[in-house]
Amino acid sequence: MSALVVLLVCLPFLMAIVACVVPIEVTRHLTIAVGVATFALSLWLIPGVAHSSVTAGGLLRVDSLSVVFLLAVTFLYATTSIFVRGYLPLDSSAAGRVYGRRFYVGLNLFCWSLVIVPLVNGLAMLWIAIEITTVVSALLVAIDDTEGASEAAWKYILLASLGLGIALFATIMMYYAGTSVLGSSYNLSYPTLLASAAHFHPDVVRFAFVLAVLGYGTKMGLFPVHTWLPDAHSEAPTPVSALLSGALLAVSFYAILRFFQIAVRTLGPTFPRDVLLIFGVATLLLAALYLLSQRDMKRMLAYSSVEHMGILAIGMSFGAPIAVVGVLLQVMAHAAAKGTAFFGVGSVVRKFGTKDMSKIRGGVGVLPWTGPMLILSVLALSAMPPFGIFRSEFLIVYGGLREPRDTVAALLIVLVTLAFFGLSWFTTQTMLSPNVLAVEPSSGPQVVRGEVSNWIVVSMVLGLLALLLLGVHPPSQLSHLLDHAAYELRATR
Repeated sequence: MSALVVLLVCLPFLMAIVACVVPIEVTRHLTIAVGVATFALSLWLIPGVAHSSVTAGGLLRVDSLSVVFLLAVTFLYATTSIFVRGYLPLDSSAAGRVYGRRFYVGLNLFCWSLVIVPLVNGLAMLWIAIEITTVVSALLVAIDDTEGASEAAWKYILLASLGLGIALFATIMMYYAGTSVLGSSYNLSYPTLLASAAHFHPDVVRFAFVLAVLGYGTKMGLFPVHTWLPDAHSEAPTPVSALLSGALLAVSFYAILRFFQIAVRTLGPTFPRDVLLIFGVATLLLAALYLLSQRDMKRMLAYSSVEHMGILAIGMSFGAPIAVVGVLLQVMAHAAAKGTAFFGVGSVVRKFGTKDMSKIRGGVGVLPWTGPMLILSVLALSAMPPFGIFRSEFLIVYGGLREPRDTVAALLIVLVTLAFFGLSWFTTQTMLSPNVLAVEPSSGPQVVRGEVSNWIVVSMVLGLLALLLLGVHPPSQLSHLLDHAAYELRATR
């Protein structure tokens, strides 16, 4: 199993190096192969972490919680690499080949950085890994070299750097909290911290946890440090938007959960849950309101991501075992749903030439495959059965009703319903209307019926199949993985 972990770390990085030297035609297919291989390796790890963690050299460690997030990241890696094959045109010009090479190098480096976040062992390495995701993703946001993309990338860098500075301070404070027990020199590996956390100074841990939520919450998209997210998602190339939304936000939440594990062992569950509840409710409320007024397709999906991050934080605040399982299932289902939705939006933007929803009509008539699948992915994001997000949010709400937080559970239902109205407006206005003109008649010709690429269709089919599997009948090994990861998060000793 240790060899699998090392291979997971090496494959995407080696692919990024290969993309620098081999022809772009070869790179496109090799990236798909590596993406699928990393997902297969992640699946292979599930039995190995069923009862214990897997370590590799002290720097790498995988447990049930790691694998949950690893599955979300690598599934998106695989499906996004397929989507890019159809989305990114093969330009034979010199400038086009340079752009394609840079894009594939950046894409594989970004996926590598996302993969290593759940694999590293310790809070210090975790911070470094998250920092790497920031650097690589910021370059990808700005890769189109437009004014909007450059502005969004700078805003992202500034806010993310501020957040990670706070997260670094949180890491230092957590280290300081352990010095009274472990001495002035020790490593910040998870087993070391978790074994001694019960004896840490509670006030220091309390301060460190709040800093961690605020710091890593910047990358996760929690209110009030979410403002980079709509701009970056809107201006980045669509494959990058899918990875930002489905994977980057998830691994940032993973970082918060590692601090949560330590805080629960030191402080008990009440304070960490209350902190997540405050941030979660504020985030969900803001996202639900903004979803009602969006007219840019990608910004709308960005605020949908903010909404789901709020749901994850609220779900963790409930604390019931079934709610925690729902949160972890939501991580995987959201990755599949948001990736599929962005793939559909990418197809629409390629076909209609605009992100403005007021200028897009008759999407289903123009795109006979990706149009209906985009509607299904939006319904999945709205927690409609039988998809995975319905199952995960049902578990979260049920857990909230079993705890003395039934008022919050009711508020969660109201705000999710409000967000559904915003998403449903997009569906009815852009995809189901009979008008098939992309823009006003005076500004362009009628859009021709037909798919942009069969590769995009394949990527969306895979996403919807995953959502159905998670919603209807998750495999028994996956259910056991979720239960074990939820236990790791709730354990107080």
